[in-house]
Amino acid sequence: MLTDESMSPSIESIPDGGGQVDLSGTWRCRLDRENRGEIEQWFAGTIDADTLRLQLPGSVQEQGVGDPIRLDTPWTGGVVDRSYFDDDRYAPYRQEGDVAVPFWLQPRVYYRGAAWFQREVEVPAEWSGRSVVLELERVHWESTVWLDDRRVGAERSLTTPHRFDLGALEPGTHRLTLRVDNRTVVDVGPNAHSISDHTQGNWNGVIGSMTLMALPAVRISRVRVEPHASTGTATVRVDLTSGSAGAGVGEVQVRARLRGSDADAATGTASFDEDHGRDLRERGMTAGGAHVDVELDLGPDAHTWDEFRPDLYDVTVELAAEVNGRTISDSASTVLGLRDVSVIGTQVAVNGRPTFIRGTLESCVFPLTGHPPTEVDAWRRIVAVSQEHGLNLLRFHSWCPPEAAFVAADEAGLYLQVEAPIWANQGAAIGEGRPVDAFLWEETRRILDTYGNHPSFLMMAHGNEPGGRDAEFLAAWVSAWRRYDPRRLYTSGAGWPAIEENDFDNIPDPRAHRWGEGLGSRLNARVPETCTDYRDWVTSRDRPIVSHEIGQWCAYPDLSEVERYTGLMQPANFGIFADFLREARMLDQAADFLDASGRLQALCYKEDIEAALRTEGFGGFHLLGLTDFPGQGTALVGVLNPFWESKGYIGAEEFARFCGPTVPLALLPQRVWSAQEPIRFDARIAHFGAQPLSPEVRWSLRGPGGEVLHEGSLEHDGPIPVGNGTTLGPVIIPAVETERAVQVTLAIVVTDALGATHENDWDLWVFPEPATTEPDGVSVTSDIERAIELAESGAVVLLELSADQIENEVALGFTPVFWNTAWTGGQAPHTLGVLHDAGHPIFDGFPTAGTTNWQWWEPLHGAAAMVLDALPSDLRPLAQPIDTWFEARRLGVVFEARLGRGRLLVSSLNLDDGGGRLAARALRRSVLDYVAGPRFAPDHEITPDQLRSVLGTH
Repeated sequence: MLTDESMSPSIESIPDGGGQVDLSGTWRCRLDRENRGEIEQWFAGTIDADTLRLQLPGSVQEQGVGDPIRLDTPWTGGVVDRSYFDDDRYAPYRQEGDVAVPFWLQPRVYYRGAAWFQREVEVPAEWSGRSVVLELERVHWESTVWLDDRRVGAERSLTTPHRFDLGALEPGTHRLTLRVDNRTVVDVGPNAHSISDHTQGNWNGVIGSMTLMALPAVRISRVRVEPHASTGTATVRVDLTSGSAGAGVGEVQVRARLRGSDADAATGTASFDEDHGRDLRERGMTAGGAHVDVELDLGPDAHTWDEFRPDLYDVTVELAAEVNGRTISDSASTVLGLRDVSVIGTQVAVNGRPTFIRGTLESCVFPLTGHPPTEVDAWRRIVAVSQEHGLNLLRFHSWCPPEAAFVAADEAGLYLQVEAPIWANQGAAIGEGRPVDAFLWEETRRILDTYGNHPSFLMMAHGNEPGGRDAEFLAAWVSAWRRYDPRRLYTSGAGWPAIEENDFDNIPDPRAHRWGEGLGSRLNARVPETCTDYRDWVTSRDRPIVSHEIGQWCAYPDLSEVERYTGLMQPANFGIFADFLREARMLDQAADFLDASGRLQALCYKEDIEAALRTEGFGGFHLLGLTDFPGQGTALVGVLNPFWESKGYIGAEEFARFCGPTVPLALLPQRVWSAQEPIRFDARIAHFGAQPLSPEVRWSLRGPGGEVLHEGSLEHDGPIPVGNGTTLGPVIIPAVETERAVQVTLAIVVTDALGATHENDWDLWVFPEPATTEPDGVSVTSDIERAIELAESGAVVLLELSADQIENEVALGFTPVFWNTAWTGGQAPHTLGVLHDAGHPIFDGFPTAGTTNWQWWEPLHGAAAMVLDALPSDLRPLAQPIDTWFEARRLGVVFEARLGRGRLLVSSLNLDDGGGRLAARALRRSVLDYVAGPRFAPDHEITPDQLRSVLGTH
């Protein structure tokens, strides 16, 4: 450990005779496991017994201080699937000294309790007579401070800096003692992302800046900037705080300068005197100070702020006061973005222009440190990645980020939905008079006062999915804070309740797959098309709907990701899942499982997003999510990993084709077409750009090799306005007359006047009429005993099993797993698409690419997966559903084998060709042609009992 020699603070002078001491560096530390420190008055002397030397800012855990993980580790967070604690399969991971948990990332060490930090600080002689404030940028959770033997106070904010007024200090050396307690101070909900082990982890320490500041006798205590984008003006409200001598008389000057400019865009001044301060105190507006308002007129060429042109003004406030013949000065700076936000009908409007919210969650997941970054560059990267994927908003789920996140979002023009650090559910509740009610109001005020000037701070919710008597309580919350700070839009909560007081409703409807829908969800239960929209939801209320947590489609764990975890949090869960795969003899398929499931995941996100964009007047959506969520059982719902890095199966540019300010949309009644019928579609342009478009709009239909089969233009009258109500067409493409089944691609390209293009495309399948007679030499049956009899006699057999013949617990669907099967209690589906070799001759008459696409919907709808665990371990099915990683069963919907003297192909797909099921009919014909042909030569031999095992009966 480091010695005390490195603990001398540095002093950085600041204007106006004040000063600042940086407290970062080495501190003495002692863990208070038994909570004895205050009783034994550890603050009263030098902490020496069991003393550690740790670096602050930082956490104790990331510096290796804490306990090894045990079965009784006192986690902060609910574990829904308790099978880990009693299922024999998890027994190897419950061994003392080698515990591994599957339900979230696992820290190398864990500590929950109080930790004491102490060091000496040197108060400069020039600070004599000045008030000194200690500021700690972010503490987790409760902090208590002593200076020498005097208790200064305690703070408990999870969202804003902890500030302690140390009073006027004698110059010289003082002992500063800090106690940080990361136990649950207020029951905000065990799964709130502000505190939970599901996300950042329950860290203990201080991060960000740590400073002592000497304050002038009259000082600027708050600057609130209220922009008026429509008039190019701003009101700057300045609060002054003073000691017992009062604020005296003086002047406040405000200057605003466009960032990057060398000249002021506007200046203004306001004066104050003792009568002004006395009047404010009598009205209860301030105590020992004054307040002034300064109006700024930024001129006719004022720059507004939004996602397209995030121009910022730097605002400087300078105070000159005279108190009892003494001249006092102070200064402060903040940011101004000329940005108004409002509601126009059922849509959010920024600066009067309709805006479609395209958001994703940021759930405070930072595996390397176990706590959020406080450096702007780290947030610039997150913001940039979000925008590269076409998003314009980050929603901070039940937590509020540090200042650096707001700075980065301001610079780039990314909108933020901020929440108090509360998910009062799973035992917690609001509106019932519990301590969390008061804590919510405290934290809301702190958040608005601290971060309210940032133009990126566009929306606010109290937190996530509340329990309790929430509606009346949150109605009052929304109304009160909208009056207090009308610079943003408010909603009661992310998820619910939908109440009249809301500026917008952030609700779980509508979306493609809702909690509990299982195989009844739209993408699983209804024939694929691209016409569905949510118009009925739009007309159901007079305010915007922003869909809550849409998507939640999973991909398989990326086991190669493990090497990225070089810090505090470790993916022990991935180790467990890899072991399950190894035991099932499928570990070598892990990368293929990731790619196949990921491509299906991206397919579902595309349709989910496009359905929202197709809906005229709709408010927007929040994805869950662009990145994986490593907690709540391991929810691998992102196209990016927790490090905001691609997982390899879809890039940002491809994602942004269907998620961005301008997205062409095709309204197709079906995905599968007969070679005898024309392809019909309308086009809709979802355009939420900076201004109306005057574009050229063209479409093309391309064959499997990219060759143009048909193309044309879409005429429109005048510019395309901002919004998504512009529909072009219809277009009728002549039938694709083909003798072989083909995949074709419909593309729509919008080219604006400056040459910028916006392109989107959709895969379609065209099937000719298949032969009506079954090939000779193939015995087709659905009776397993008959199949055994035929095969043993030397026949070539196609065994077609229906779903009601197969008894197992696998719920086979078209879409991948929703959220994850552990947290949802096994909600369907349990699979993540079908892996197959696209070049295998069995698919000669069924165009496919090795992963699940829309043409697979018919064969999968109403089908069942067979469990193949009893078959030879090296037998790989020709079409293999990917099982949930919690089970890792070897599944199949098509496999081949030798049995007796015969050859056998077994299918549990739904290949019934009735009712115009063109894709199912084509696949069945392709299967029959393969089985009847010379290339049907199975490598593996099975027994009758092994075949019977796929039925799952005992």
